[in-house]
Amino acid sequence: MFVRDRMSSPPMTITPDTPLQAALNLMHKHRFRRLPVVDESGRLVGIVSERDLLYASPPPSTLLSGLGLNHVLTELRVDEIMTRNVLTATPDTFVEDAARLMVENKVGGLPVVDEDNQVVGVITETDVFRAFIELYRAGHAGLYLTLKAPDRAGLMVELSKAILGLGGHIVSLSSSYDEATGGYRLVIKGEEIGKEGIVALLTSLGYCVTEAYEV
Repeated sequence: MFVRDRMSSPPMTITPDTPLQAALNLMHKHRFRRLPVVDESGRLVGIVSERDLLYASPPPSTLLSGLGLNHVLTELRVDEIMTRNVLTATPDTFVEDAARLMVENKVGGLPVVDEDNQVVGVITETDVFRAFIELYRAGHAGLYLTLKAPDRAGLMVELSKAILGLGGHIVSLSSSYDEATGGYRLVIKGEEIGKEGIVALLTSLGYCVTEAYEV
């Protein structure tokens, strides 16, 4: 699954000379947590988050209160607080790679840029969660199986044939390599599968079924 399939597009952007208060109002109105900052050609030059705006403060030498504070916040511009070194994705980035970037850098979203650094979309952690929900068909009835499987050729074909042979089908499958055992840990969600029958069959084929539960 690619970022282009999950990103919000067209994106809402602001320019470096946007007043902070205007940017914050825009975020609150549309329920965004971040806005890409673009130049007059639409190329990415920075990003500003809701936290940046909320924690922006006037110069320490300025004594402010009441209307004075409001005036300074109105005068401050986005380019005074925006992050200029921006993490980005492209439309052809895999969703899982975008998610890894977000987790590793502790950010909640990424601007999506084309080959000319034009902002064409934004992908957020919410978009990734929705992709995950769709991938595992969350909310739909089915049978979850967790297996320990050996590292051998034809593994996925064998599993598919076993489940199809019992009249069921696989709707999602994920795998992770286990360095300790040299095998794989598989999580399968299937539909129209009888739990007892499939556990017995997979066990006979040499798989270790560690969990099997219906949802």
